[in-house]
Order: sequence, then C-alpha cells, then structure tokens
Amino acid sequence: MSAVLAIVCASVIAQPGPEFEFIFPPQGKHVHSSSIVVAPNGDLIACWFHGSGERSANDVRIQGARKRKGADAWGPVFEMADTPDLPDCNPILWIDDQDRLWLFWMVVHANRWEQGILKYRRADEYSDDGPPKWNWQDIILLKPGEDFSANIEAGFKELDYDQEMWSEHAPAYNDMLVDAAKDPVKTDIGWMTRTNIVTLPSGRVIIPLYSDGFNISLCALSDDGGETWRASGPIVGLGNVQPAIARRTDGTLVAYHRDNGDRPKRISVAESKDDGETWSVARDIDIPNPGSSVAVRAFSNGDWVMIANDTERGRHRVTAFLSTNEGESWDHFRVLESADPGVRSYGYPSIVEGEDGRIHITYSYKGPEGATIRHTHLEPGRIGRR
Repeated sequence: MSAVLAIVCASVIAQPGPEFEFIFPPQGKHVHSSSIVVAPNGDLIACWFHGSGERSANDVRIQGARKRKGADAWGPVFEMADTPDLPDCNPILWIDDQDRLWLFWMVVHANRWEQGILKYRRADEYSDDGPPKWNWQDIILLKPGEDFSANIEAGFKELDYDQEMWSEHAPAYNDMLVDAAKDPVKTDIGWMTRTNIVTLPSGRVIIPLYSDGFNISLCALSDDGGETWRASGPIVGLGNVQPAIARRTDGTLVAYHRDNGDRPKRISVAESKDDGETWSVARDIDIPNPGSSVAVRAFSNGDWVMIANDTERGRHRVTAFLSTNEGESWDHFRVLESADPGVRSYGYPSIVEGEDGRIHITYSYKGPEGATIRHTHLEPGRIGRR
C-alpha cells in the first residue's frame, strides 16, 4: 500500500459530510468538464459542455447556470456558446481584476482533439438572469517557438526513461514527438483548456493548456489583461496533461497533472521559478490517478485544496485533499463521494473560494439516473486533519 493510501485509510475523521446538489436534473446526454466562479455580487456561475458525445459529436455546446447568492437551488440552464456544426468542449470561466467575465473553450475542428482551436469571449455585464451579455470574442493561436522541439527533446533526456519497444518502422515515442514539434501546423493548434486560470501579483494571466497530440502541457501567458497571448515553454513529462496550477508565497508555480502515461498511474508535478515562462520536467508524486483531471487552488488562508480521483482505475471515487505547506505534502483528506466501479462516476472537478471562505466544488456526475453536474461546498475545517 502506498504512503498516501495508508494516510487515506488511517486518517478519516468523523465529521458532518458535505452537502451535495445537482445543478440540473440528471438526463440522458453527455455532460462533462465543469468550471465555477464567484461573481462580484456573490452569485455562483458554472458552465460545462453538453451533447451526444465529445469530439465526434457536432451537437456539443457550452451550457451554464447561476445560483443566486442566498438561493436554495440553481436557476435554469442557459446556453453560453455554440459553434454551429462543431463540438465545443472543456470550458473554463475567469473573472478578471475589472470584474469582467471571460469564457475560454476548445472548438474541435475535423473532430480531432489535435486540430482544435482555442476560442474565448468576454462579458462586461452578466448579473441578469440568463446568459451573460457577450460583447467581445476572439481565438487564440499560439506559436511555441523555434526552440520548442529542442526543449521537448531535452526534457525527455532529463527524464531518462526506458523505451522497451522500438523498430525501424515504429521509432521511439519521444523521437516521434520531437519531430512533430518541428512542424508549426502541429504545434500552433490543438492546445486545450481544462483547469482554472491563474492571475499573478504582477498582473500576468496564465491559462494552463495541454495537447492530446503531444501528450504534454504548456501555458498561454498574457501580460496585457488577456488582449494578447503567447506560449510558455513546454511542460515535458510522460503523459502529463491538464495542468492545475497554484502559486507558492515565494513565487514558485506548481503544476499538477493528470497521468496519461504508463503505470504506475500517478499525479505528476512540475515547477516554474520564472512566472510560467519555463518549467521543470513533470515527475510522479505518490497520489494515484486513473487518467482523470485534477483541480488545485491556493486559498486566501494559505491552504491548498486539491480535488482528484485518487484511484489507479476508474472515476468511482472523488476526494478532497488539503495541504498546509503549499503542496509539499497532502496529509489531510476527505472522500467526497465513492461508489462501486461502474455504478457511478465523478470527474473533471473545478474549485473556487467563496466570499465566506467556503470551498465550492463542481464535477461531472454520471449514474443510473443519468448525467449532470454536481455541486458541493465544504467548510475548510471539514477536510480531515490528522
């Protein structure tokens, strides 16, 4: 048994459980990849994608809903974005320092993740019922740069992993990716959103991104409030995707990744010492991951919260972890929901801190009754402490 699993087995504290609610009734279509923010007036706003599938389903669109401050339930579902005849996936919400609401998402071109285009829109007014009043929209095309391929190659060399299978007709995995990284047709598109945007004290805005084509990650950086964007250096690992980023008090950025690589399946971590310009290679830590997105937030009291499926197979358990030392260890936890494998699934979480310090969490829910987005909130003290 791993050290983390031993902690999980040994340190559950008997406390009142969190309160759960469905944002809308469970239904028959695919619902996934939520994001949640707190509006300046205290309302909660959430979004997700909805349709008959994912990248191959051209009816997929972005939906949203609002929970008024003090309300007992979420309001009606409304449409946030729809690109006609193309799937719209992986939305994320962000409220900037001018209190404007931004929506970022991936439009899947040619029904292939690696051909997707980043799209974003902004609303200066979004306090009324129904969808935000979008008043600006654009796309993001990144140019990772001439050293992108060399940086990927250097990262693979540093990781120094064994490639057990090789032949002249099927070159090594890392060689194929290094060659692909020399092709701007491949490098400039296919970067996908998934996790929370991070704003630095300098005003720099960071969008964590990943590529299913390259099976690695990078960030989009903006130093002008989101008007223009450029690519960071790559975050190289062995299937490290969907980075979730938190910032330490010394300025170090820490990115936690889903594991799309070989076993053992573990969350991997990379660091940046220069505000996201360059990154260390991503290395495994001792928290299991079944190939599912994680969410991480640094809270105003200094605690960090992570929501993850802490299994090696399946998304049938979702757990809240807490770190009191800025991610050096995750010794506190609470299992939010758990089911037998194949009965229910919980995945792709999002976290935000409420006005009162509560931890608001949304994630995809699928069970015998259908699929929806689950919302819960926790008092910070309800994550067990040993």
